[in-house]
Amino acid sequence: MVALEATDHAAVIAFCADKQIGLVVVGPEAPLVDGLSDSLRAAGVPVFGPSQAAAQLEGSKGFTKDLCQRAGIPTAGYVRTSTLEEARAALARFEAPYVLKADGLAAGKGVVIAETRTEAEDALADMFGGAFGGAGAQVVIEEFMEGEEASFFALTDGTAIVPFGSAQDHKRVGDGDTGPNTGGMGAYSPAPVLTSELQARVMAEIIEPTVRTMRAEGKPYQGVLFAGLMLTPEGPKLIEYNARFGDPECQVLMMRLQSDLVPILLACAQGTLEGTEIAFRPETALTVVMAAKGYPGTPEKGGAIALNDAEAEGAKVFHAGTALKDGALVANGGRVLAVTATGASVTEAQAKAYAAVDKIAFPSGFCRRDIGWREVAREAEGERPHVA
Repeated sequence: MVALEATDHAAVIAFCADKQIGLVVVGPEAPLVDGLSDSLRAAGVPVFGPSQAAAQLEGSKGFTKDLCQRAGIPTAGYVRTSTLEEARAALARFEAPYVLKADGLAAGKGVVIAETRTEAEDALADMFGGAFGGAGAQVVIEEFMEGEEASFFALTDGTAIVPFGSAQDHKRVGDGDTGPNTGGMGAYSPAPVLTSELQARVMAEIIEPTVRTMRAEGKPYQGVLFAGLMLTPEGPKLIEYNARFGDPECQVLMMRLQSDLVPILLACAQGTLEGTEIAFRPETALTVVMAAKGYPGTPEKGGAIALNDAEAEGAKVFHAGTALKDGALVANGGRVLAVTATGASVTEAQAKAYAAVDKIAFPSGFCRRDIGWREVAREAEGERPHVA
């Protein structure tokens, strides 16, 4: 590990020069919105990740909603608000439940779905009162969309676009999709509910117009477009974009990826993506996030973790919020581990992932016990949508 602050662009550039780095992948959203990609490109370092201007697709919910409106991309109706009074007045234009989103980056937690007007007004007061810091200086109010959520990924060099698979995340902290939103408590890939036909519509109606419009408006997008979708009776609609692979979706995508990742990312960085083919293994991958007690509020740090032989049956344990203390593994964040397994079906992958989870000793941790529940139920009923 190198002690290097992503906010110190000059230090990052100097490190790349010293180590002769041939490709930088900017993973988190904050450095992208901070313009690290621009600084590296200006220094001649190939970068996988959008510019600061293009990263607004994740950095500002309002920016993305306005782009959808200009480009005719299907999404929920919305209003952008800048004051508590303006937001309270705007609630009259919507029906319960109310969808309230902090405009800026909030680590995946800046969304509140309020069931009543009173709950919505209280949530707005919290948002404008600093609950999400500067991210809540503006708030987007949206109509509630009925349907099932899924995620679709595409890679682009600003012109060429290549699909990169699907996944389904589990945002709520508790079983049965209860409790507050989190950065994600588990995921599986592919998402059979996002059929080949629906994926074609997502490319034509959402991804391609986004890339085309960004390029036309002088903000060409290079990197991964992670589209959070709602599959409504009218078809797929965009909920929001992430400007990076996302977590825990990245774990399940990478467990399935058969192609060599580095040349693909380099092609995005160098503008040579056209004609690239990407191969995935046919199996399903499923990941279960083990979080520290208190998450998504204040997590309990320092709890001891013993992995034991969790990976003995082929599972992979990805570390997120961990640290070594006196040679022992301890929790050092909210989402601590992502326990990932593959199988011939979601049901099989789920069973293998939870078998690995159950081998891990993490007394101050917890996880959801129902990751993949929708698809497991469909598989039990014999429903198998066709997925590319």
